[in-house]
Amino acid sequence: MTDTLHPRPRLTRQRWFDLCGTWDFAYDDDNLGLDGRWFEQPEKFDRQIQVPFPPESELSGINDKGYHPVVWYRRTFPAVQEEGERLILHFGAVDYSARVWVNGQLVATHEGGHTPFSADITTALGEGEQVVVVRAEDRPLDGTMPRGKQDWEPTPHAIWYDRTTGIWQPVWLEPVPATYLTSFHLTPDLTRNAVTVEARLNHGHQGWLSVTLRKGDELLAVQQVFVGGDNAESTITIPRAKNGQRRGDLYWSPENPNIITVAAVLLSESGDQIDTVQSYFGLRSVGIGEGRFLLNDKPYFVRSVLEQGFWPQSHLAAPSADALRREVELIKALGFNACRIHQKIEDPRFLYWADHLGLLVWGEMANAYEFNASAVERLTREWLSAVDRDRSNPSIVTWVPINESWGVEDIARNPAQQAYASSLYFLTKALDPTRPVISNEGWEHTFSDIIGVHDYTQHGSQLTDRFGSKEAIEATLGTFKPNRKRQRLFEDDRDQPVMLTEFGGISFHPAAGQNWMGYATVGSEEEYLGILRDLFSAIYASPELSGFCYTQITDTQQEKNGLYDEHRNPKLPVDALREIIWQPSNAVPTEYLDIARRKAIELSKASK
Repeated sequence: MTDTLHPRPRLTRQRWFDLCGTWDFAYDDDNLGLDGRWFEQPEKFDRQIQVPFPPESELSGINDKGYHPVVWYRRTFPAVQEEGERLILHFGAVDYSARVWVNGQLVATHEGGHTPFSADITTALGEGEQVVVVRAEDRPLDGTMPRGKQDWEPTPHAIWYDRTTGIWQPVWLEPVPATYLTSFHLTPDLTRNAVTVEARLNHGHQGWLSVTLRKGDELLAVQQVFVGGDNAESTITIPRAKNGQRRGDLYWSPENPNIITVAAVLLSESGDQIDTVQSYFGLRSVGIGEGRFLLNDKPYFVRSVLEQGFWPQSHLAAPSADALRREVELIKALGFNACRIHQKIEDPRFLYWADHLGLLVWGEMANAYEFNASAVERLTREWLSAVDRDRSNPSIVTWVPINESWGVEDIARNPAQQAYASSLYFLTKALDPTRPVISNEGWEHTFSDIIGVHDYTQHGSQLTDRFGSKEAIEATLGTFKPNRKRQRLFEDDRDQPVMLTEFGGISFHPAAGQNWMGYATVGSEEEYLGILRDLFSAIYASPELSGFCYTQITDTQQEKNGLYDEHRNPKLPVDALREIIWQPSNAVPTEYLDIARRKAIELSKASK
């Protein structure tokens, strides 16, 4: 057991055991390991790696960025369960497909490089020391695998970065009782001042589920419902939420990230405790209406920044749990109230800090690059798993299954690709009807609840021409400007909010001769701040835009257009940047303004 943040912080038990650290490791470039039964041969593992860092990264201790499509891991561990308990082995993410053996027995297979999986390994355990072996396969040239911005070329180019192969999120053990909760979802309902609870069990059970809600030390509600199978669902009313004068310290928002903690206890028919888990949620709603993004049924202006979630020493894996908290703090310090996770399903610990510190998050799928039956099946399955994993996090406010027609390059004229994007929209809404969904972020929308447009002009006057009025926006959406793409493929006018969801991308002082990429280059601090001020002023002057997403928060390898560099150092004074980024807008409820400004300043001081 460890004192660090739980690797799955939204559903925890008191006892868990970290398996990160030193593992034995081997490359299998000739793909001989399966037939050769390497899971039974410790001598095949000729080096060591630091898990959960990918072997391409420096922190892994391997730091080999070449093509190695098959890798193997091995380590020993003690059996930690007590009598009558079962032992679950958890993986946060393994890119791309994995097979897992314990003591020579195959206990799990999984496909999907960004989503978690687990295995009940109880029956595979023996006496004394236990052995776990993992085989991971990640084909760099397979365009049907959802890979996001991992480069298929030998070295990073343009906007693609070093690959992340194998284990890249935590591995841990969790002892559980014979009957236990396998999932636990919480969906707030402001119309009923309530929260819906969905619990699933590993098998059928006759008994009770007791759920207790608290805010700090204050008891909000207790409910006990009968369980007569392998799932339970109930709605818990929160009496204090009915008092409109007291909702300010109960509702969740970036300015007031109020967290309601939850204890769920599974009971036998006679009332004996069987399993206990801890969770939390935020009492809030998100939606769209009258051309605005709505938070808690009020217009809310989204000040977002693109977050790649890439570190120079560890790639898609965070260098530490503290680095994930720091990332949220750095975003808020500049005055942003939101981020768009880009081409990555982010570590649950990042979402935990977004929930607790107050940051809206757009959840986005890592896309594939081909369109065929295999690509459709792979992305759909992994995307729905990601939505199910994160749909109880209050910080997540928008879902983005496809970005800029990646994997559907012919969507403007291919009915099958249009049907695919639309189906992802509707499938996401079926699994989670509580959030806006964007079918194809940036352009060529089929059905979308928010119309996101990407525009990398460096002139505020051009933003005004395209987005400065309702008439200007309608003209822009009806043409091939600003990116030579049709913005909407279908007639789907529900008065959706329009946001400028990628813009900026300014590179400041790229080194001479360096491999770098950006959308514009400036040579002085004054020029940089001048362009930023011009762009942001044009956005805030528009009475019709409902938000923005600036590219980007940090440099990412050769893409040198971050507000911070790749080591998270600000390129310009934080105060000067925040003064430009954080401006009042007529789309923001006035009661939020002073709170947001104060918290941004506090975070900025703390980050220095």
